[in-house]
Amino acid sequence: MTITMEPPRTATGSDFAVLSRRITGEGLMQRRPAYYIVRLSVVTLMLLGGWTAFFVIGSSWWQLVTAAFLAVTFTQVALVAHDLAHRQVFRTKRPSEVAGRIAGNLGVGMSYGWWMDKHTRHHNNPNHDDLDPDVAPEVLIWATESALGRRGLAGFITRHQAALFFPLLTLLAIDLKVSSIKSLRNGTVKRPRLESALLILHAVGYLTALLTVLSPLQAIAFLLVHQALFGVYLGMTFAPNHKGMPHPTGDEDFLRKQVLTSRNVRGGWLTDAALGGLNYQIEHHLFPGMPTPNLRKAQPIVQAYCAEIGVAYEQTSLITSYREALQYLHEVGAPARAEHAARRAG
Repeated sequence: MTITMEPPRTATGSDFAVLSRRITGEGLMQRRPAYYIVRLSVVTLMLLGGWTAFFVIGSSWWQLVTAAFLAVTFTQVALVAHDLAHRQVFRTKRPSEVAGRIAGNLGVGMSYGWWMDKHTRHHNNPNHDDLDPDVAPEVLIWATESALGRRGLAGFITRHQAALFFPLLTLLAIDLKVSSIKSLRNGTVKRPRLESALLILHAVGYLTALLTVLSPLQAIAFLLVHQALFGVYLGMTFAPNHKGMPHPTGDEDFLRKQVLTSRNVRGGWLTDAALGGLNYQIEHHLFPGMPTPNLRKAQPIVQAYCAEIGVAYEQTSLITSYREALQYLHEVGAPARAEHAARRAG
């Protein structure tokens, strides 16, 4: 799917410049230190509380509840790392990177450097078939032409990818770890020794805790439940943002490239907390350095301005966003299903 653009109304970039002045005039790019002190404190207490409960409960099948709680906590830590990467918390690069590596590498076992490089490329070209790594043809296929010619297990997944989407999310946490290790080995991370040491420290501490406190069977069950739920929750925070939205050609100006490929999710404070502010995806993509609590305030300004200049602004409920993403996956897999049926008939 490509974006159908209206004739240029103004010079390239001028629409965004006007919007940027309005946002800046409202003070929405200013730091929110009190908010982040509270948020980082809450997430830290969740992490410490979860592991404290783990050691207090000891060898018990009730630890699967702890695993579920820590899955939620790990996702919240990852969302904090996201804000750190965008320098929403600290103004300068060094403290952002230090805190990001602690949260990403040491906290949840994911390379901060690898993820930041990948996420930066996504922000530069969201949903672009060739330039956005988030829509690259891998396990799931997001462009119809990439669905053809896949056979075996890959072909089966492509033909049924809508139905398999949520089950596949259970493997996302493992995929993050594998991708992190690959990036450290191929030299794409700036501080490979430091990041490797932090990842090893996380893995040793995590596995030692499981094998020391739990029986072998309980340890396996804990690991599977924890990592699977972590992957599902993390994937569900990102799935509504761009999946099923148009894919740009690369000729669009900055404002249209960011707005037309993004989707907002309606909701109150609970949705904001659960999705880490990513439910304001349009505002986040336009102003990635804007602190999370300011995104809600920026939303009506951005929506009104898009209406003013005739740019479509997508906003749905959370359930509808998943439905649209799954429907898009199903449509993309249609040629693969037709190709498979033709091969069987032949």
